[in-house]
Amino acid sequence: HVAVVDPGVGTSRSIVAVRAGGHLFLAPDNGLLAPVVSRAPDALIVRLGAGELARLGVHRPSATFHGRDIFAPVAAELAAGRCQPEDLGERVSALVPSWVEDPTVEPRSVTGVVISIDHFGNLITNIDAALIERFRLPLVHAGNHSFPLLRTYGDSRPGEYLALVNSFGVVEIARAENSAAEGLGLSRGAPVVVRDRTDQP
Repeated sequence: HVAVVDPGVGTSRSIVAVRAGGHLFLAPDNGLLAPVVSRAPDALIVRLGAGELARLGVHRPSATFHGRDIFAPVAAELAAGRCQPEDLGERVSALVPSWVEDPTVEPRSVTGVVISIDHFGNLITNIDAALIERFRLPLVHAGNHSFPLLRTYGDSRPGEYLALVNSFGVVEIARAENSAAEGLGLSRGAPVVVRDRTDQP
């Protein structure tokens, strides 16, 4: 997997290769892969070195187009099996942290934030499904609203708000056939709390 969200291109920021969960990732070390590593305690993290890149034929990359000059050729070598992450540089123990903090887990609640909004207006959170499995009847709170945690979008009526665990395995707030973000007036960074309804008075 190659991710090039790289506002620091051409600066002293590092490029890292990560092996985690049976997958290989290549990205700038700017917080992008921090969520991947947080879910894989045994992840291998390697900071790419100039000497190793030169041996792969990467010489004098553009200061503004590392996606073309570094990421693409290195990813091709990894995908072809001609090198492994360990061959690319120095192993390191940590990454630059993500701008998104981990959710706060308490005995009766989990508090996270909206980390993105998709083109349907669904609000994607940083709350992993595994964090709320212990709740018998999860209720999701955001803004001044509360939503039941349903199995799929079709379990609600048009215009109704709902929460579900999406295909990425995190809690998402949606509105059937409409935009939850517009309807609720919520944006990235908005707090989201999941509680167990069995604990409600």
